[in-house]
Amino acid sequence: MKKRLLFFVFFLSLLITACSGAAGGSKDIIMATGGTAGTYFAVGSSMATVLNPALGRNLLSVHATGGSRENIRMLSDRKASLAIVQNDILHYAYNGTNLYEGETDKPRFRAVAGLYDEAVQIVTCDENLNSVADLKGKTVCVGDKGSGGELNARQILEAYGITFDDITVVNSSFAEAADGLANGSIDAAFIVAGAPTKAVVDLARTKKIRLLGIDDEHIDSLKKKCDFYTTAVISKDTYSGLSEDAATVCVRATLVASDKMPRDQVYEIVRLLFEKKENIASAHENIRDLSPQNALNGVSIPFHEGAKSYYQEMGIQVN
Repeated sequence: MKKRLLFFVFFLSLLITACSGAAGGSKDIIMATGGTAGTYFAVGSSMATVLNPALGRNLLSVHATGGSRENIRMLSDRKASLAIVQNDILHYAYNGTNLYEGETDKPRFRAVAGLYDEAVQIVTCDENLNSVADLKGKTVCVGDKGSGGELNARQILEAYGITFDDITVVNSSFAEAADGLANGSIDAAFIVAGAPTKAVVDLARTKKIRLLGIDDEHIDSLKKKCDFYTTAVISKDTYSGLSEDAATVCVRATLVASDKMPRDQVYEIVRLLFEKKENIASAHENIRDLSPQNALNGVSIPFHEGAKSYYQEMGIQVN
C-alpha cells in the first residue's frame, strides 16, 4: 500500500511538471496598441482574431494603451513584444532626437511593416470654427498626454502661429474627446488615426461634425519642417453629415517588434499579415492597400531580421 502511494505521488509530480512545462512553453505575444476607440486597437484586435488560429501556442494578446510613446516605453521595458507606433515618433525614439533628446539607451526595437497612413483629423461641432487659426483661445483636445497625436497637434498649431499657451489644452483619449465634443466641453479635437475612426463615426451619428482643413501654404510649411508628413484629403463621404472634403497631413502607422523577438516568430507574423490582410481589413479598410512593396514606405529605422527575411524572399531589398 505504501509503495502504491509513493508511486502515485511520484506519478502526480511528473504530471504536474509536464503540465507546467507545457504551460511555460506557451506565452502570449503582447501587442501594445492604443485607446479602445482608436484605429490601433481595432487593427491590433483584428490581427489577433485572424492570426491567432494560425500562430499556434504563442498567441497575440492586444493591450490598450495611451499610444505611440507608451508603446515605445513598453517595448523598451520588455513589457511588449509588438507595438503599433507612428513613424515620426519611431524615428525620434530610435535616433534619440526631439522628444527623446539626450536619451542614451540603445533602441530595443526594430521595424516590421508600415501599415497604413494616419490622417490628422481636426474635428469640431462648432459652426463658427472655420480654420485652424480660429482655435486660438479655444478649448482643444490634443490627444493623450505624451502621445504622437499631441506632438502633431503642437506642430500644426505652431505652423499657424499658435502655441499650447494660446489654447486650453485637454489631454484625453479619442472616445473622451468625442464625448467632450458632443457635450460642448471642448471646442475641437485633434484625432490622428486612420480615417474613418470609430470615435468620430459614432459622434457623427448624433452630432453635426466638421473637419477643419489645412491649407496648401501651411501644409508646405509643415512638410519642409517635418519631412515625415505626407499630404492627404479626407473625403466628405468618410463621415456622416460632412459637406466638403478636408485637406490635411498624414503620418504612417508602423508595426514594430522587440529586438529580442525570435526571427522565425516575426517572419511568420509578417507572412500571415500579408496573406490574410483581406480578413484583417475588416477592422480598417486601409489595410487592404498593404503590400510588401509599400510596407517599407515611411520607415526610417532598421527592420527586424525576421521581417527582412520575408521581404528578401519577395525580391525586396531592405536596409
